Amino acid sequence: MMFDAALITRASVLIAAYRERQARLVTAESCTGGLVAALLTEVAGSSQVVERGFVTYSNEAKAEILGVDFNLISAHGAVSEPVARAMAEGALAHSRADVALAITGIAGPSGATPTKPIGLVHFGLVAAGRATRHIERRYGDLGRSEVRRCAVEDALGFLEMALEKV
Repeated sequence: MMFDAALITRASVLIAAYRERQARLVTAESCTGGLVAALLTEVAGSSQVVERGFVTYSNEAKAEILGVDFNLISAHGAVSEPVARAMAEGALAHSRADVALAITGIAGPSGATPTKPIGLVHFGLVAAGRATRHIERRYGDLGRSEVRRCAVEDALGFLEMALEKV
């Protein structure tokens, strides 16, 4: 098993809640590399809820697959609030989902700058017909795997929060 029992239990409850509302979700992941989609699809019957997942690790993928404007990436960097928002909006627009979650961050051990430290992760969250939300987390230099695990845990919480909007 790739994920611990507590995370799988949370994912199961989340999938059941989305299924009950007949809502579908999409993920657009960069620093987590598809871990959120992988966790959600550990749950039997998740195909009724998980519409698709995008792993857009490179800037080119963010632009080509999600439609994120290169000028936005150039101006703010891939790890930024505007790009996280654009990723979520692009994922929603390029899917048949009702809710989109995007994640972009710096898991380490390299890639940090003085203004963008290791452990900085930006989330974009949007439900169809609603304003896009942004959440920033600064986990600190916990190690690559731990930053990614923290981001996956928070992603579940944000997808739970999004249920209020569906």
